[in-house]
Amino acid sequence: MNESQKHFMREAIRLAKEGMKAGNGGPFGCVIVKDGKIVGQGSNMVLKTNDPTAHAEVVAIREACKTLNNFQLEGCEVYASCEPCPMCLGAIFWARPERVFYAGTKEDAADAGFDDDFIYQEIELNPADRKIPMISMLREEVLEAFEIWKKMDNKTLY
Repeated sequence: MNESQKHFMREAIRLAKEGMKAGNGGPFGCVIVKDGKIVGQGSNMVLKTNDPTAHAEVVAIREACKTLNNFQLEGCEVYASCEPCPMCLGAIFWARPERVFYAGTKEDAADAGFDDDFIYQEIELNPADRKIPMISMLREEVLEAFEIWKKMDNKTLY
């Protein structure tokens, strides 16, 4: 890593500590950088906002997309204080940044009480067999919406 990359990672780590000490949520921080400038940042806000999706990466992605006026993070780098959890990993892939840097590992997070391994295990199961059962219904009815989408000329793929 070069000095600039270290600077941005240290900023993510600072946000992690600051947010945790403020009681906003766990010790996680994230900054998103484009062309050498921070365009989005966040710390874990789960407790402060009562929002289980308010992880640092999601908070930072939302801010960066708003700043860039785009739903994708083309040409951006994500600096996360910890290896992203499955939810954040999904959000990152949907946002499509150029690359992701992280400091702590998922094992470090598990050691601190943030173990997301069970989610990876649940993903592999048949949806109906998960700890939170997921039951498909009215599939034939929703297929009409997909058919309409497929035929639209003015859609934006993402």
